[in-house]
Amino acid sequence: MNEKMQTPVAVTRSSLPPLEEYVEMLKPLWESAWLTNMGDYHETFKQQLKEYLETPRLELFVNGHMALELVLQAMELEGEVLTTPFTFASTTHAIVRNGLEPVFCDINPVDYTLDAEALEERITGRTTAIVPVHVYGNICDVEKIQAIADRHHLKVIYDAAHTFGERLDGKGIAQLGDASMFSFHATKVFNSIEGGAISYRDERLGKRLYQLKNFGIMGSESVEYVGANGKMNEFQAAMGICNLRHVDKEIQKRKERAMRYREHLSGVDGIRLCPENPRVRSNYAYMPVVFDGYRRDRDEIFEELARHRIYARKYFYPCVNHYACYRDRFDERETPVAAKISRQVLTLPLYADLPLETVDGICEIILGVS
Repeated sequence: MNEKMQTPVAVTRSSLPPLEEYVEMLKPLWESAWLTNMGDYHETFKQQLKEYLETPRLELFVNGHMALELVLQAMELEGEVLTTPFTFASTTHAIVRNGLEPVFCDINPVDYTLDAEALEERITGRTTAIVPVHVYGNICDVEKIQAIADRHHLKVIYDAAHTFGERLDGKGIAQLGDASMFSFHATKVFNSIEGGAISYRDERLGKRLYQLKNFGIMGSESVEYVGANGKMNEFQAAMGICNLRHVDKEIQKRKERAMRYREHLSGVDGIRLCPENPRVRSNYAYMPVVFDGYRRDRDEIFEELARHRIYARKYFYPCVNHYACYRDRFDERETPVAAKISRQVLTLPLYADLPLETVDGICEIILGVS
């Protein structure tokens, strides 16, 4: 393909329900003027998500970051938290903003999730929790992580922002760990414009989460905790209800496009794709490609695609422990696998309405470089 794409191709595109479907949902809001503060749509959406994610306990939030920040606060953790540097900024920021010390553990080179084999050696007497991240829809080694956590009496809070609706061995992943955070940001497989949720095991944690997301207010004259404004509003909840009706079809479309990429790029020397896990029902959240020994490096492929108005993403680059705001505190050389993958990985455009011909064209560009 020598010609540029007629229209730019972004790395992702938000899934939206039919406009009339969403507009119809908004009419009761104009009648009631109840726009926020846990209204009818909020409660309906919460119940529907419990059923879809197969979890008995769930709390909604304005976004995934606030959800993660407040669940860490609700657990009243102290000291050190083990996590991965191969993640979005939110994961580490939520830990730091709670006055906790992130301790970075390297990732495994196969699916880029936290390396459970290297986890235990990073535990100290100050460690109180583990925050693993399911990456690109790849689920962590949850059995080993839980076994380590149980041995050392640590909490496990999963950053599950990439794994909405996935199942492991037939069970919804919202059941894993002490809690899991889901993001419903506009760029995710499933969105409520902005939004997030925490699924959790301990019923007492849910009560604290509810209080913390509403400023710590306990009653009309009582504020017992230093909370935040983390409430999901009715417009977000309405979008979530609409999109939940269509999400399975959206995931199927994403699968078709991911499989098309695999048809073109599997088995190519110097190009590495994440292996498919037969234990997982995937949501096909991302299409990560690692260029390791290919005839052009990741940055050159990135620029070549951009010349054709195809905008892939260096995701995640740089690693969190190489951010300017953390550079004086951490050294990315302590996590060499994460550092290497961050310099080699590119996530290619993937969304439900991406034309299959565009997938073919993207692969033609990648395979045609010399």
